[in-house]
Amino acid sequence: MTGWLPGARGRIGVRPPPDRGPDATVRPRTLVPVSSPSPDTLLGPADIRELAAVLGVRPTKQRGQNFVIDANTVRKIVRTAGVRDDDVVVEVGPGLGSLTLALLETADRVTAVEIDDTLASALPATIAARMPARADRFALVHSDAMEVTELPGPAPTALVANLPYNVAVPVLLHMLDTFPSIERTLVMVQAEVADRLAAAPGSKVYGVPSVKANWYAEVKRAGSIGRNVFWPAPNVDSGLVALTRRTEPIRTTATKREVFAVVDAAFAQRRKTLRAALAGWAGSAAAAETALVAAGVSPRARGEALTVEEFARIAEHAQNKEPVQQ
Repeated sequence: MTGWLPGARGRIGVRPPPDRGPDATVRPRTLVPVSSPSPDTLLGPADIRELAAVLGVRPTKQRGQNFVIDANTVRKIVRTAGVRDDDVVVEVGPGLGSLTLALLETADRVTAVEIDDTLASALPATIAARMPARADRFALVHSDAMEVTELPGPAPTALVANLPYNVAVPVLLHMLDTFPSIERTLVMVQAEVADRLAAAPGSKVYGVPSVKANWYAEVKRAGSIGRNVFWPAPNVDSGLVALTRRTEPIRTTATKREVFAVVDAAFAQRRKTLRAALAGWAGSAAAAETALVAAGVSPRARGEALTVEEFARIAEHAQNKEPVQQ
């Protein structure tokens, strides 16, 4: 049986691979372009649903799949991200390609990281059909984003993504840590996660994501996205978060690992004072107090009141500080 994928220069016939046994390796589908032009290069609601139906894709909560079906929204994301014509953009979780196509309209190059076998196998053909003149500017990495340590082509300068909500924070932090060339980031995440990432010290939602994101970048809320631009519509609101890489790293003699250990300990028991919350990290409440006083932080303070720089100062005074690698 032959299905059809929507394409800008026509439609793409999909020849399913022959039947295979349960242990066979998943192989990309064979995609055959044919005629019948479409008026826009971007994907609309009907295109998304048709493409998903042909591929047999059913969005799953397990992978946080909610596909953007509105062309105006993806173009708004690209504008808000400040994507330039010389940018090398990395996108995580491209899905069926809605945002990918919008990024290719502006960026010099786009590399998409996709974990799903079916989506990864279909995306290059969608790009080739919808935007053939830019297809050579697109690259696909079929992998779990948390396992990606290198990307093809030039180093990325920007990260723009509709991140799967269930793994948004770890993926964001991994990409920022692994690719220091990323100068600007704009991610769409669950509204509550967006608030946490952009929260300032003293806020009720300030916590581990806030501090760790601030280790790498200046973070701010950059807008909201309605539920009706997704298919299927999520049960939560969405928000945009913009991150601008620090021009200079946090000045500290502590390692990132040491600083993050303090952060994790402080918020694991956020209702306790730092003297009590950091007792396990320091070895005892007395040792925690010694480190806090040396760092110029009140032992009676709580983690939600501290900046990333203050967490770094505490880490510098740990009695069990890691030896410096020569």
